[in-house]
Amino acid sequence: MTKMDDHGAYIAAAPAHFRAMLGQLRAQLSRALPDAAEVMKYDMPGFQVGEAIIAGYAAFSKQCGLYVDPAAIAAHADEIASLKLKATKTGVTFSVSHPITAELVHKLAVSSRSKKGL
Repeated sequence: MTKMDDHGAYIAAAPAHFRAMLGQLRAQLSRALPDAAEVMKYDMPGFQVGEAIIAGYAAFSKQCGLYVDPAAIAAHADEIASLKLKATKTGVTFSVSHPITAELVHKLAVSSRSKKGL
């Protein structure tokens, strides 16, 4: 994808089959982090409080990712695994056939913020 200036443009340029899911993810993160600013960092949409990026997300050709503090991933590793989602140190990948739940998005966002001391 080309470089985007805001979340809406990023989502509009994402693969068509991910757009609705990314729109929902954006709304879920916005609700979980109501005082966070929407930013574009490292060519990815994210949510920032102060100088800290609390959560970010991205779309790829076959999957999407939610990126948070590594301690948040570790704290919810069992739930991530129970949903059969793949996790890295800083992110969870998901797709249309294996979506991430709104509940897990909320938990990861709140936990990421907490782990950053905000």
